[in-house]
Amino acid sequence: MNKTDLRRQYRAARKAFVAALPKGERETLERNLAEFVAPALTLVHMAGSYAAVGDEIDPMWIEKRIGPHAFPRIAGPDIVFHQAEWSELKPGFQNIPEPPATAPVVHPDVLLVPLLAVTLSGMRLGQGRGYYDRALAALRRRQPVLAIGLAWECQIAPALVAEPWDMPLDMIATPQRLVDCRKSR
Repeated sequence: MNKTDLRRQYRAARKAFVAALPKGERETLERNLAEFVAPALTLVHMAGSYAAVGDEIDPMWIEKRIGPHAFPRIAGPDIVFHQAEWSELKPGFQNIPEPPATAPVVHPDVLLVPLLAVTLSGMRLGQGRGYYDRALAALRRRQPVLAIGLAWECQIAPALVAEPWDMPLDMIATPQRLVDCRKSR
């Protein structure tokens, strides 16, 4: 199956999963996710997070447990991370909430990464424009960065085709578990 079809398949699975959750269950699951991720973030200096859109798993409960964090802002073909509060975010590229360009630019040492699908070895299928792959590659050239993909269990794929530019994730967090992908590589 090609990547376009895989994206369609995993978007539909994610949408169906979230739509089927009983009232209040989504928040419970996202709080559980924070419980799994928090121990991995004890030494974080600056975390890069994201503003979830639609049925993406929301990192909000993780953000509440960590210190300073940054949000991505699209700058041409790249993502730049700016330290900001939720109240500062405004609709930006494709109406995704992003920080103002005047917010301080930072270089996260932990990156919470949205995704459509992911394997247990950390290969990620994103939206298809490569923003997070380029951002992660640039951050890793500067310093060590722990990349944690956030997913619902229905987004775990048995296999995905990896391109040479795809940046592997170090960990995957779901509301049910935290997987250290580095152990399987």
